[in-house]
Amino acid sequence: MKKYKYYFAAFFAFFLWGFFSLGLKPISNYASLDIMFYRVFFSALTITTINLLFRKNNIRKNWNDFSEMSSQKKKNTLILTLVGAIILSANWFIFIYVVNHVSVKAGSLAYLICPILTTVFAFVLLREKLTKWQWLAVSISTFSCIILSLNHFQDILYSLIVAATFALYLVSQRKNSELDKFLILNIQLLFVALLFLPFYPKYSGAIPTEPLFYACLFSIVVFFTIIPLFLNLYALKGITSSTVGIMMYINPIINFGIAIFYFNEKVTLLQLFSYSLILFSIIVFNKNIIFGKRGKTKITAAVSKSI
Repeated sequence: MKKYKYYFAAFFAFFLWGFFSLGLKPISNYASLDIMFYRVFFSALTITTINLLFRKNNIRKNWNDFSEMSSQKKKNTLILTLVGAIILSANWFIFIYVVNHVSVKAGSLAYLICPILTTVFAFVLLREKLTKWQWLAVSISTFSCIILSLNHFQDILYSLIVAATFALYLVSQRKNSELDKFLILNIQLLFVALLFLPFYPKYSGAIPTEPLFYACLFSIVVFFTIIPLFLNLYALKGITSSTVGIMMYINPIINFGIAIFYFNEKVTLLQLFSYSLILFSIIVFNKNIIFGKRGKTKITAAVSKSI
């Protein structure tokens, strides 16, 4: 029962991210780099304020825990945290560019490919084991993505880059479990903000004055950055990277629906078929979670009767 909170955290994180284009598309007239700058700066400021005002005891405890670590463990924690920050910032920038200047569907396709790459990376780098049913689900997903990529080479190229960066972030942070996840996220955002700060004066445009920009930025920072990223890192404490990765399919399915019904992007029957297969693959991958309890109940009842 305890593990269900981790599954819920992963589910809700990707459910929120599915609506990201609603906060991003209205400000598509702004440069991708400008959106990236403000997203990073405001996210870092917001999460730092929360930690300093409401989580001082937690900061002290984590600092004491870090001080007591061996030199090797300290080094590994720092490397995983800072490298994760760089990978995440690259993912953000490329995703913003793809959604605003390629297509919403291309951004959606990235998060269709990402669970496959996450599963493969987790299998190769973390030695996470998968059942035959889970490998079947990955195969179905791969087949669906191949269908979606037909005659869309540019989309698949950008999607692969976005997918690979986020998959690497997920896998790397699975191993980064020594400190509080919210604090790790804070350090990562501050690190990225410090990296970006020297480039802001030269590469940013004029300071936005439209209220719409700041309203969209608020939604991006709170609902599409801090909350889902924290839920993601929290989920990785209790479930595998491959399981979190497969949950990612919730994001593009919602995103795909928004692209069709809200942004009126064209869709083919082949694409609808592919997304239906992907939805089926999620059920197959999580078969034991969805149907396992019912199956155990039947077995227990049968044993009880025989006794």
